[in-house]
Amino acid sequence: MSIRHIKHPFPAVIDGESRVLILGSVPSVKSVENNFYYMHPKNRFWKVLSCLYGVDLYGASVEERIDFLHKNHIALYDSVEECDIEASKDSAISNVTPADVPSLIAKSKISHIYCNGKASFRYLLSAYPEYANVATLLPSTSPANAQYSLEKLVFEWRTIL
Repeated sequence: MSIRHIKHPFPAVIDGESRVLILGSVPSVKSVENNFYYMHPKNRFWKVLSCLYGVDLYGASVEERIDFLHKNHIALYDSVEECDIEASKDSAISNVTPADVPSLIAKSKISHIYCNGKASFRYLLSAYPEYANVATLLPSTSPANAQYSLEKLVFEWRTIL
């Protein structure tokens, strides 16, 4: 497998009314190709939010997803701003530059951070240990996290509501 160098290719979804920040780790190859978050068809992120909020986000356009996030005061970004990674494997991340999470929080009303998976949580807290008391680790919605069914993910992720 070849290693790709990635500098985060698209902006955070955030506004001054955002109250919750959901952080992934690094955009997948499919997300980079589609210029938006969680765009691998087998990633269950949009299905989980669809179940929690009773709307169809899986079949929604990027613009509809952004509107939903703003309407529900959810900000979206990643813990890693720049790194080397093999394919889309969180286990193969190296040479990390952390995302500037403090500046995201400063321009919003964010009071809690939810990390989509262990890599996101690890990179957030290694760069910003002061967020330990406001950060929650949630099970990854990645297809690589096969031990979690959609139902189990929805149960765990209900904490964001």
